[in-house]
Amino acid sequence: MPMQVQEIEDLIRETFPDAKITITDLAGDGNHYAAEVIDESFRGKNRVQQQRAVYAALKGKMDGPSGDLHALALTTKAPD
Repeated sequence: MPMQVQEIEDLIRETFPDAKITITDLAGDGNHYAAEVIDESFRGKNRVQQQRAVYAALKGKMDGPSGDLHALALTTKAPD
């Protein structure tokens, strides 16, 4: 069953409560999303470390072909 925008944001917000989070449904099909997560905790971490932290926050929802979340284009950064 496809995930909703609010479900994705809620999962990320559990780990990053003060982040600025923007989720976009790219194809309008509930399966292909883009997320931008801006959080102070990313400062000093490389992009791979930042993105791994966000994927961990999704608690396995992207794992394998049976995952609830099919595709997520992810942008992460520390605030300016």
